[in-house]
Amino acid sequence: MDIPILFEDGEALVIDKPAGLPLDRPRVGGQSLDDYLDTLKLGFQRAPAPVHRLDQDTSGCLLLARNPKALKRFSLAFEERRVEKTYIGLVAGELAEDEGMIELSLSKISSASEGWRMIPARKGKPAITHWTRLETRDGMTLVQFKPVTGRTHQIRVHALAGLGHALVGDPIYGAKDERAGRTMLHASALTLPRDTKPPITAVSPLPDDFVRLGFQGLDG
Repeated sequence: MDIPILFEDGEALVIDKPAGLPLDRPRVGGQSLDDYLDTLKLGFQRAPAPVHRLDQDTSGCLLLARNPKALKRFSLAFEERRVEKTYIGLVAGELAEDEGMIELSLSKISSASEGWRMIPARKGKPAITHWTRLETRDGMTLVQFKPVTGRTHQIRVHALAGLGHALVGDPIYGAKDERAGRTMLHASALTLPRDTKPPITAVSPLPDDFVRLGFQGLDG
């Protein structure tokens, strides 16, 4: 598997993570990002480490730190909400409004029969997402999401509870979709400011599976 590199310097990498590649080794076996970390050393002594997380199905910008000091600083930047993240998602419905903000706190629930999931909950952790409608086609809407917080499954739950439509192909909060083959969410851009160096910036083009469904994204 070829993993494109979107940004590279002495302390950071941003890779274009393929959809379907998990960060952690699945319990049932199979490939994960761990299989590629040695290759991503790119001449450095240490293997890089992921700073944040993307779901297995989510493609796009994933920041890796080349050393422990950078990992600590970058992780703090995420915790302090100094990282600007942009996602492109395809929702299974047409939106009437052009843009808006979703502010719904999230909490985790679990059951033996259905496993775990996130739900809106008054006493949950605060979660805020700004969104903009980009394009509507065939009963689906391409949406740009800018999460302020970084809660687990935040965009997936906010799409369903805040916009009234789950992401196309989402098996937990919506329904599987043979046209998509995955949950249609893409981490399209990332910017992390640094004090003594230029910011880390990366942009990932819209994946082919979005294009095959007729969408072009911000450049279309």
